[in-house]
Amino acid sequence: MIWVLAMTVGVTVAAGAYLALSRDVFRAVMGLAIVGSAINLALFAAGRLGSSAPAVVVPGETVLRDAANPLPQALVLTAIVIGFALVCFSLALVLRLIQRVRTDDALALRLAEPVPTDGVKPPVAEAAHDPVWPPRDDRAPGGRA
Repeated sequence: MIWVLAMTVGVTVAAGAYLALSRDVFRAVMGLAIVGSAINLALFAAGRLGSSAPAVVVPGETVLRDAANPLPQALVLTAIVIGFALVCFSLALVLRLIQRVRTDDALALRLAEPVPTDGVKPPVAEAAHDPVWPPRDDRAPGGRA
C-alpha cells in the first residue's frame, strides 16, 4: 500500500511541476494547486494509513498503539481548506489579468508593464537589463561558457 501511495505522490508532484513551469499562467496556477495536493497526500500518509482503530487512549495507558495519528489528518484537512481558498483567489486574479491584457502567456505579460514616463507606476527595465537567452559569455571561445 505504501508503494502505491509513494508512486501516486511522485506522479502528482511531477505533473504539478510540469504544469507550474508552463508559460501559460492558468496552467502554472493549476500546477501549483496540484503540487499542494501532492504535499497534502504525503502528509496524510504520515498518519498511519492501515489502521482502523479510533484515536482514543485506553484508561491506564499513555500511548496509542494501533490507532492512526489524528494530527496529520487535522493538518491535511486545514491545508485543503486553505489551499482551495488560495487557488480560487489565484484563479480570479488570473482570469482578471487575462481579461485585461488579452493574453495568458507569461512572456507576453512583460509587455503589459507600464511605460517609463508614468509617474505613478514603476518604470520598465531598460533594454540593457533584459535577459538574453540562451546566456552567452563573450569571453569564451565560440560564445559559449
